[in-house]
Amino acid sequence: MKTALKNILILFLIQISGIGFAQQTCNVQGRVSDEFQTPVAFAHVYYKVGKNKVGTETNNGGRFSLEIPANKEITIYISHLQFSETFRMVKGLPNENVKLNVTLKINPFLLEGTEIINKKSRETSIHIMDSKKASFLPTTNADIMGLVKLMPGVSTAGGEFSSQYAVRGGNFDENLVYVNDIEVYRPFLIRSGQQEGLSFVNTDLTSKVTFSAGGFEAKYGDKMSSVLDIKYKKPTEFGGSVTGSLLGGSAHIEGATKNHIFTHITGVRYKTFSYVLNSLDTKGDYSPSFADIQTYLTYDLSPKFELNFLGNYAMNKYLFKPTDRQTSYGTVSEALSLKVYFDGQEVDKFTTMFGSMAGIYKPRDYVQMKFIASAFQTVEQETFDILGQYYLNELDKQLGSDNLGDSISNIGIGSFLDHARNYLNATVLNFSYKGYIFPHIKRKNKSSVLWGMKIQHEIIDDKINEWKLLDSAGYTLPYSDTVVNLSESLNSLALLQSTRATAYFQYGRTYQDSLKRNTYGYNAGIRGNYWDYNNQLLVSPRINFFWTPTWYQKKDTIRNEKTKTDIVFRFSTGYYYQPPFYKELRGLDGIINPEIRAQKSIHFVLGSDYVFEAWDRTFKLMTELYYKYMTNLIPYDVDNVRIRYYATNNSKGYATGIDFKLHGEFVKGVESWVNLSVMQTKENLTDDYYFDTTGTTIFPGFIPRPGDQRVNFSMFFQDYLPGNKSYKMSLNLVYGTGMPFGPPNGQKYQSVLRFPAYRRVDIGFIKVIKTDENPEDKKFKNFKNIWISLEIFNLLGINNTISHTWIRDINNRQYAVPNYLSGRRLNIKLHAEF
Repeated sequence: MKTALKNILILFLIQISGIGFAQQTCNVQGRVSDEFQTPVAFAHVYYKVGKNKVGTETNNGGRFSLEIPANKEITIYISHLQFSETFRMVKGLPNENVKLNVTLKINPFLLEGTEIINKKSRETSIHIMDSKKASFLPTTNADIMGLVKLMPGVSTAGGEFSSQYAVRGGNFDENLVYVNDIEVYRPFLIRSGQQEGLSFVNTDLTSKVTFSAGGFEAKYGDKMSSVLDIKYKKPTEFGGSVTGSLLGGSAHIEGATKNHIFTHITGVRYKTFSYVLNSLDTKGDYSPSFADIQTYLTYDLSPKFELNFLGNYAMNKYLFKPTDRQTSYGTVSEALSLKVYFDGQEVDKFTTMFGSMAGIYKPRDYVQMKFIASAFQTVEQETFDILGQYYLNELDKQLGSDNLGDSISNIGIGSFLDHARNYLNATVLNFSYKGYIFPHIKRKNKSSVLWGMKIQHEIIDDKINEWKLLDSAGYTLPYSDTVVNLSESLNSLALLQSTRATAYFQYGRTYQDSLKRNTYGYNAGIRGNYWDYNNQLLVSPRINFFWTPTWYQKKDTIRNEKTKTDIVFRFSTGYYYQPPFYKELRGLDGIINPEIRAQKSIHFVLGSDYVFEAWDRTFKLMTELYYKYMTNLIPYDVDNVRIRYYATNNSKGYATGIDFKLHGEFVKGVESWVNLSVMQTKENLTDDYYFDTTGTTIFPGFIPRPGDQRVNFSMFFQDYLPGNKSYKMSLNLVYGTGMPFGPPNGQKYQSVLRFPAYRRVDIGFIKVIKTDENPEDKKFKNFKNIWISLEIFNLLGINNTISHTWIRDINNRQYAVPNYLSGRRLNIKLHAEF
């Protein structure tokens, strides 16, 4: 009996030791990130044991730790609803720490140039852009705004100096810009692109950029044209970059703690246009100086709660002392020349401060709540006293003449004095709350719910004092024998305090038919907006439908093979109100109109995304047909980038057109794209009329709006040297038909003249010195990427017109003398990442 018990005990101990040996484990640790190196929180990391799954989830920093059996190869799966599932084969020794870092790709994973064709972007009017492409643009604004200007539906208004853009017949004030869910603003007193300086968005800090030219969702705010939504990086490791050129430079540094509880990214920028401005017709001492610093910090208080801070300080200065100007213009039948001698200077300062604190709470991996408190302040000063003495001459236009192009007679002489003392202080304070419920594998339906609310308080202190004295042949205009009249005068003093409250709710759902051949769905939402200044309550319903059919086409007629057509159709409609902010309240006479109401636009957008194969490469054709019906419009005039409103809701109008974008590998291995937009926008002022020579009242009816650019074509093309891809070329081409304008202080119906077409070609030649695509390259081992480029701005040397100077001759006839943009210039740029 004792022997039997002894044998049983020995067998039991052998089994226990065998089990203990079999259960020896190793530890797999690492991080999961997306293609922009942003951590992916709540990704599932697991392996299979029979039909069961054993695993864990990543934290807010994308980190995970998972124990697996040792001494055997294990398949580890990494999945997340918004990304394509992937797997890795891992084998470790007992008690070994195995490192595993995984990059997930958007689902589906097809990447093309500035857009990622993911499910979300193709089902709505939102288009995702690759911010990394911005630095390769051979333009004076090689940043996110430069990329936006190459989107379909975006016009050439503003020129190369400005970061502002107009969309589908709108103006610069009709575009929403968000950074980390916070709306940002552009300066208020800017009147020319060379004053503008740096845009708020820092490309070095950006991880994700989305853009919609119309028909966007209810979660976005109340503007009539477009929305640009930008997210800043949440770094996973130490890194940075340095960029320098003849136009300035930038640098940034980023990093994270080992456990990724704390992350930081900070960027500084400096920009100057002196080199380019010296190519303008107006000569003088240009001294622009634009600089800013931004930082974005995040800290995980717990796996489910994160705090983050975004701060910005910008100082833009513009000093200009003009000396003289000579501009030759006209036609073969009437060739003219304007010569101006200047005295005086312009001094402008724009100081912007911004700060926000946000808390993000994630009780579940498919539920998120965000609380944001932010403050924005701008202090702006525009002062100038510039005296100009001008001579308007007629040029010899006789072909074959020895004096061809020389002045043969003087037809106008005079002087003007421009004066301004404009000061503006604006403060915007807001608190917002946003909630999200995303589709998730644990939830059987495929629906999403978004909601939010915001309270915003605004304080605006504005003092405007500007005038222009015009003297022609010794007489001030308009002429009087008793007083000295000013040709233009604006005086305004305003202190405005107001509060806005907004809220929205949005629901989306995706369906499949019983055979799973067609996918369709919708997202519908509603916004509410109340402003206590004019006591107006606005309600904006919006809805978007999409349909992904299963269509097949023959790929090989001999083998009778078929392939699925990759196409998505979508339709969006809704109300897009634009409540006045401040500039819309102030009329041309400087008087504030407290009765002004919100402008209204109803969007109808029908679009498609078609992805196809050609020459063994992937291409995407995007098409959008749109119509916007607008009422309660506030008419305005545009001079350069300055918008002056009439401060009255006395107009209705429309905008209609079609946009095309073809995107793909025109040259194998590098992305390029072309855009074509055809549109028309007109308005009808209710009180716009005049009398003809017989005394009959004439109503002009619908007239072109200031943004009526009928045709716009743009192209970004990349190529490389055959056999050596380290030598690259990028070309940026833009063509836009002329937009309407009219004489100063004229009636709106007189704005039927057209600017010349905008034509510009910029080209860059790039030498790649180091790239992270070749990890075996040991030179400059501390750097990921290094490249240097030679850029030629305005390659063809075309004189593009941004505005006009109006001059009178001895017969009191007015001439519109064009103010040209920059000429041809060379630029050298060096970029390094570490």
